[in-house]
Amino acid sequence: MNKKLKPIDLTLAAMFVALMAIGANITTMVPFMVVGGVPITLQTFFAILAGAILGSRLGAIAMIVYALVGLAGVPVFAQFSGGFSNILSPTFGFIISYIMTAYATGKIIEKKNSVPVYITAALIGMAINYLFGTNWMYGAYKLWASAPDGFTYKMAWAWMMVPLPKDIILSVLGGLMAHRLDKTLMSRSSYRNLKKSA
Repeated sequence: MNKKLKPIDLTLAAMFVALMAIGANITTMVPFMVVGGVPITLQTFFAILAGAILGSRLGAIAMIVYALVGLAGVPVFAQFSGGFSNILSPTFGFIISYIMTAYATGKIIEKKNSVPVYITAALIGMAINYLFGTNWMYGAYKLWASAPDGFTYKMAWAWMMVPLPKDIILSVLGGLMAHRLDKTLMSRSSYRNLKKSA
């Protein structure tokens, strides 16, 4: 099971790092796309696709690389931010959650790759993203960040209700899209194919 990364793996992982950067900032030019302290982005969608298309291992690796690139100072996070100081941002939990989202989505699909499983895996991945990211944000505002007046746990979740319909729809579409791409070059990474050769 100790497979080395192949050129196709590196290429696909790099592609999803780029997609995450684009998804993080695609709404930056529209100020009203920030609710409370949470920018509305397409990152959840691309994290789900990474796991569903690349598999649990390579999908998670791609998300780890994305996080490390941003922490190294490249402006790939939301609102074109980057640098190690982002680890103190209340929304940094969402960046960590993308790793878990990709891994969990891919892991579920590796068990069985029917259309319902793809959709279910995508929705579970989205739920992980919301649960971890929102709880991290709440904890950050309570422990070290400057919280808005009257900030409560309920308020944190109220902010997340705004992008929720969008993310549910995109998660379902992502599951359907990943299933259609299952037999293409997009899913030919050595890590993705562990389920077929094990």
